[in-house]
Amino acid sequence: MFKVLVSDPISDLGIQQLMDANDVTVDKKTGLSEEELIAIIGEYDGLLVRSQTTVTEKIIAAGTNLKVIGRAGVGVDNIKLEAATQHGVVVINAPDGNTITTCEHAFAMMMALARHIPQAYAKTISGVWDRKTFLGVELRGKTLGVLGMGRIGSEVAKRAKAFGMNILAYDPFLTPDRAEKLEVKLASVDDIVRGADFMTVHTPLTPETRHMISRPQFEVMKKGMRIINCARGGVIDEMALVEAIDSGIVAGAAFDVFEQEPPQADHPFLSHPKIIVTPHLGASTVEAQENVAIDVSEQVLHILRNEPFINAVNIPPVAPSVMNKLQPYFTLGEKLGSFATQLTDGAIREIHVEYAGDLSDVDTQPLTRYIVKGVFTRHFGSDVNIVNSMHLAKTRDVNVVVTKASKTKGFTNLITVTLKAEPDEERLVAGTLLQGYGERIVQVNKFPVDIAPEGHQIVISHNDKPGIIGLVGTLLGQNDVNIASMQVGRKIVGGAAIMLLTVDKEVPQHVLVKLAGLPEINTAEEVVLL
Repeated sequence: MFKVLVSDPISDLGIQQLMDANDVTVDKKTGLSEEELIAIIGEYDGLLVRSQTTVTEKIIAAGTNLKVIGRAGVGVDNIKLEAATQHGVVVINAPDGNTITTCEHAFAMMMALARHIPQAYAKTISGVWDRKTFLGVELRGKTLGVLGMGRIGSEVAKRAKAFGMNILAYDPFLTPDRAEKLEVKLASVDDIVRGADFMTVHTPLTPETRHMISRPQFEVMKKGMRIINCARGGVIDEMALVEAIDSGIVAGAAFDVFEQEPPQADHPFLSHPKIIVTPHLGASTVEAQENVAIDVSEQVLHILRNEPFINAVNIPPVAPSVMNKLQPYFTLGEKLGSFATQLTDGAIREIHVEYAGDLSDVDTQPLTRYIVKGVFTRHFGSDVNIVNSMHLAKTRDVNVVVTKASKTKGFTNLITVTLKAEPDEERLVAGTLLQGYGERIVQVNKFPVDIAPEGHQIVISHNDKPGIIGLVGTLLGQNDVNIASMQVGRKIVGGAAIMLLTVDKEVPQHVLVKLAGLPEINTAEEVVLL
């Protein structure tokens, strides 16, 4: 008989299948302190929490029979994942349970924004009957720009089409084929900024997406834009948005999230007549709370019964012999994936990983997860991990292909990552571990190189002509960019070549533009591997 402890308030309906199972006993004990949990957790095989309980390393260590920790929600910040992994405890969440709820909240905010509903309500109950001030707009016939076409963004687009809206969709992994299936028009951020009437954000907050809509975008934005953010605070520059509204560029905004939560009392959003705010209610419905509990309960049962399960957010146990062989390559694999995706412009449709040498003899699935994580981290940040990376690839229609070969072109082991993107783009990065030297990138596209995958790097595609290196070094020196190391790769003298420079700090965009403008240089891109 398995025992499961529910330590946070969760409705009986949400955990009904656990309570009905003939091989499970469920105890509900909420409001326990860390010491109280430590005293009893050793009796239980499973722990089910929401956000109130902080599952510390001490609690996990005391859970000598613990097999699974279930989080009835998405975020797992209150669970020490590393400690759970070290103790062989699977941590699961419910990433799909609040999709519809958040989608509907975003749509409700868009409707409220279009018709000034909160402002009209406030004025009416104050005793003022004012029908002239609150002239709204219809959704029908308007263009909606959706930034982020994951689960929630796709559901918003589906509902917007039912309202007769035209959809412009941006997502770094949205291919033309998938856009056609979703019946949306594939667009860039600039296309949406310049052409949409409404804009809704459904992306995670990463270095790539932080302030992706800021002053430069507001300067070219279509006048009268209305903006909705029910995703993450910080994707849209809040102060720049206020300026854009006050200057007449943006007609209004509706935000469920803030860069700092709760916001300061003097935050301009809270008193602005053209901004609607709610206190992060995206997932706050009865149905969503029950759905996430139902989803997690089902997976808890699968894990306890040693059945296949989904939605794990930490790596499942791996045989020690396999782990010992693969672990030295985990960081290299993630960096190779990140390096390749930073060189790729189009929407990625295939990740091809080839293992050669000794790695071809073992189960490389855990290593593949690190590589795929590296590919997706640039755009999804901490929302992607080594367990959900493959699931994320599947939901984004990105095909992951793994092949193995015994020959390694002179290396003991070789990992080659090839990204295929729309329309006909292909990027290849290969790496290995060299005794005494550690991680090395040994090939970029068709060119052999030898460089450590670390720090800030400039990748320059150029023609192999005398004087190129001097021009590059001079320009970087003039802009206070110090070169730590340099590698040049070429196939034939005087032909196409590649230059890789490791530099001491981030390279300003205007410097990259100047580099690309030098004679015989085709492209100059920065790759960051921290």
